[in-house]
Amino acid sequence: MARRTLSILKQLCARSASDPPRSLLGLGSVRSVTYMPRPGDGAPRAVTLIPGDGIGPLVTGAVEQVMEAMHAPVYFERYEVHGDMKTIPSEVIESIRKNKVCLKGGLRTPVGGGVSSLNVQLRKELDLYASLVNCFNLPGLPTRHDNIDIVVIRENTEGEYSGLEHEVVPGVVESLKVITKFCSERIAKYAFEYAYLNNRKKVTAVHKANIMKLADGLFLESCREVASKYPSIKYNEIIVDNCCMQLVSKPEQFDVMVTPNLYGNLVANTAAGIAGGTGVMPGGNAGADHAIFEQGASAGNVGNEKMLEQKKANPVALLLSSAMMLRHLQFPSFADRLETAVKRVILEGKYRTKDLGGDSTTQEVVDAIIANLD
Repeated sequence: MARRTLSILKQLCARSASDPPRSLLGLGSVRSVTYMPRPGDGAPRAVTLIPGDGIGPLVTGAVEQVMEAMHAPVYFERYEVHGDMKTIPSEVIESIRKNKVCLKGGLRTPVGGGVSSLNVQLRKELDLYASLVNCFNLPGLPTRHDNIDIVVIRENTEGEYSGLEHEVVPGVVESLKVITKFCSERIAKYAFEYAYLNNRKKVTAVHKANIMKLADGLFLESCREVASKYPSIKYNEIIVDNCCMQLVSKPEQFDVMVTPNLYGNLVANTAAGIAGGTGVMPGGNAGADHAIFEQGASAGNVGNEKMLEQKKANPVALLLSSAMMLRHLQFPSFADRLETAVKRVILEGKYRTKDLGGDSTTQEVVDAIIANLD
């Protein structure tokens, strides 16, 4: 009997060494319980779609293909909006107000010339006061630093983006930076609430209060007041120039970062570049009632003409942003399936666009992701 038991144990040990890990008690894979839906939660949801400029139609088309392959409970209302328009068409705003959710490709913003950014117009019109960009290492994608998982939460409606500029006399221009306690407090609350709900351990406020003592001082004062209400979350502060240096040398020290408008744009793009590039970083803009999901880091988000001609734009960032959108719509299992498929393709390394060291087309990456959907 003892010999037989020993033989069985040896066989089990040999199997466990060669087989992929399975759940406890050998019951196979376990589906986690996410939430109990209310009746009707599975009804298809309308999402406003803005393909945008440059590579925008290519990568939003990739999302549409994957959503269709997953049979995700969403359908898109498409609107043509381009960066050279003077304003966002009223029917687009009405669609987003009705649907409450939008997926957007990049919109090209003309440099100079007095043309206002349609991206800023959207944020202000819909009061999308919180920008969120998640910068993290993807398994299989080599980067200079490991253990990066940074969430940059940026105030989206004021600061240097207030749009209050005028020429005092010829050759002298004033640009006003507006910081209010109301907007500073609500972005701080959003950052700490995000940290609390996502089991994050630290929130770092980024500022330049050593020079802009009143404006950034008010931002810090608001962050400190909110931080006092979350004793379980560590809070610290860092000057923006030191922050950039620390990001490129020790990015793993950061967790959640909360910033005024301009600093957040710079910090998010820097963090994205360190973690793998703007082509793989998801993001979104949220307000009390509406949300717009788009590529997380803005640098180069409309691509270049050569990339567009060759159809080799990286769809990963917008696909991961659409996974964020699915969670926002309370379709977590669809989000998990999409994220898992994307990460499998990145890990395998066979299908990658040029920015990730490969030579695949957008369609080849999309086909690989669809093939890896559970």
